[in-house]
Amino acid sequence: MNILVSACLTGHNCKYNGGNNYNQNVMEFITGHNVITLCPELLGGLGCPRDSVEMVQGVYMTKDGKNVDTSFRRGVALAMEKIHSQKIDLAILQSRSPTCGVNQIYDGTFQGVLINGQGLFAKTLIENGIPVKDCQDI
Repeated sequence: MNILVSACLTGHNCKYNGGNNYNQNVMEFITGHNVITLCPELLGGLGCPRDSVEMVQGVYMTKDGKNVDTSFRRGVALAMEKIHSQKIDLAILQSRSPTCGVNQIYDGTFQGVLINGQGLFAKTLIENGIPVKDCQDI
């Protein structure tokens, strides 16, 4: 089975604050499978650490109002290019991320309010027929 995993879940320090979201349950689940790890935000040229980002009226913005929409969209496009020739059986993605959130994302107010919805990468994977799972559901 080919499993795509948000790189932060496997311990790569690519989270906006410079850390990671290492997830032992995910690590156990992917054992014995072919694993592809990606961070679309890094692929898009956003550094690590970087300012937190939320979607504000359809545009990816930092809390201080910097438009990073082009970087987000470039990162997702590059991630899709990297996996286009592989059959991905499942993608396990980081919860609540503006790129990888599967069930919920932040509402764009930078107040910690969650809404139902998907991040850009999760939504793109779903639109391309790739099953996605939130890491919290593993």
